[in-house]
Amino acid sequence: MTRLTTLADPEAVAVRASSEIVRRIQSAREERGIAHLALSGGTTPGRTYELLAKELPAWESVHVWFADERCVGPEDEESNYRLARKTLLEPADVPAEQIHRMQGELGAEEGAARYARALSELVPVGIGTGAELRAGENAPVPALDVVVLGIGPDGHVASLFGGAPTLRAGEEAVCLPVHDSPKPPPDRITLSLAVLRAARRCVLLATGASKSDAVAAMLGKPSEHVPASLLERDRLSVLVDDAAAPPGPLGR
Repeated sequence: MTRLTTLADPEAVAVRASSEIVRRIQSAREERGIAHLALSGGTTPGRTYELLAKELPAWESVHVWFADERCVGPEDEESNYRLARKTLLEPADVPAEQIHRMQGELGAEEGAARYARALSELVPVGIGTGAELRAGENAPVPALDVVVLGIGPDGHVASLFGGAPTLRAGEEAVCLPVHDSPKPPPDRITLSLAVLRAARRCVLLATGASKSDAVAAMLGKPSEHVPASLLERDRLSVLVDDAAAPPGPLGR
């Protein structure tokens, strides 16, 4: 069941998100000796990353990945890596060898292929998704410990957009090229839905009134028109502020 938490304002969302991410990282390191964290871009997560840089005292054995990236260079203002570097990676002094950025400058196809190989080499597969998790069957894709996600007003997550063929890439897809993003730039790289669903925890952040309808749709019936609704709900934490909370009892 999805954990929906409504908080007073964006700052409270960032504080709660940072605390949960730290807890998940520490738990992963205690259980497996290593933690794999994936970051998203956008305006909402930035403050969370600033707090996370201060709240987690040590970053040894924490590998940092990305949920998606635009096909731009790492210093481009649209780069998700650039946002993470300025708000988290440099302030926290995360070792370079533990940072795995998507190489958007290589183009969507080559960048996605290289990232899929890197994930598959370094991140162990998980223990299934949904009912399979409880049955103990092996999942075919790498299982990240924590994935930080935003949500678009249209309900997209990472660079998985409503109705896109990437949503039907299959349970063994790891990382995918995107060539027709409805938001510029059109070329992107994204983790697959299978990888997001296999993650041990997704932490989704939403702030502002423009996200309220998307949050409500995400909590409704799963639909390819709202990619966020396809996430594995048993391992999904949704943190929203009052403005983004869906109307009615779901948002309170």
